[in-house]
Amino acid sequence: MVFDGDVANPLVILDGGLGRQLEAMGAPFRQPEWSALALIEAPDFVRQAHDAFIAAGAEVISTNSYALVPFHIGDDRFAANGLDLIALSGKLARAAADAAKAPVRVAGGIPPMFGSYRPDLFDPVAAVPMMQMFRHALSPYVDLFAAETFSAIAEARCFLDVFGGAGKPLWVSLSLEDVAPEAGCPRLRSGEPLADAIAALRMADPHQQWQALLFNCSQPEVMEDAVRVAVDCVARGGGRQQIGVYANAFPLVDPSYQGANAELHAIRDDITPDSYADFAERWVAAGATIIGGCCGISPDHIRSLATRLKG
Repeated sequence: MVFDGDVANPLVILDGGLGRQLEAMGAPFRQPEWSALALIEAPDFVRQAHDAFIAAGAEVISTNSYALVPFHIGDDRFAANGLDLIALSGKLARAAADAAKAPVRVAGGIPPMFGSYRPDLFDPVAAVPMMQMFRHALSPYVDLFAAETFSAIAEARCFLDVFGGAGKPLWVSLSLEDVAPEAGCPRLRSGEPLADAIAALRMADPHQQWQALLFNCSQPEVMEDAVRVAVDCVARGGGRQQIGVYANAFPLVDPSYQGANAELHAIRDDITPDSYADFAERWVAAGATIIGGCCGISPDHIRSLATRLKG
């Protein structure tokens, strides 16, 4: 089904962080498999997590495909079972969306192929067949494809190259530098200015399927600045992309960070449902029209967003 939001209130509410929700529900959960472990050992938990976010007010849910890369599940398992596991993540999300009382879209989540926050590990040659596997396995089940937590321009361009012509809307979500942000000049975790990334994405989309630019898995505090810059860049470039945010509830990442498998991050106590909705109101005032949550953002947070922003 295709659903572009309520005409009276075009704001779209996303789901929250699947990995930490699965952990909170008691699903199998550990490093390095992260959210993939539940899909492998107890997929019923994945369906329950989708249902919980839909019940909270999510209008778009993401497939539980973020950790289905060799970085998390290993080369051998990815080669042997990757295609089937990715397809299963699509089937579970589709079933949850189709059972919802109100229209819900499914976003096919396309993760960083070589680990979160590690643009230095990106291999543009090896990434192509991996992304093609995601495209093939998820296409029957999703309404759109969403690149998530991409930290470099090269990653985002590769996504547009592989998924262009797929016949579905494309969303690109970038992860921002949040340890030492520069006011007025938000940067990707690669250090590349956001304005340069937007210009590069505009040039890399001959199919005109790039419909939304989002920011995710970064501190809530850096998102408003990015939204303002993005709104300005898109307008000046004559684009019509929607702008969105789904921040995490992690503490600041240490500069010595070695990758998502090195440790299990704590969750900030101060990012409550109400405080997160306070941030979201500022993002919407700055021009964002797609709002949700990433790691540590629960159905309670999403319910607060839906209540506060959609009434």
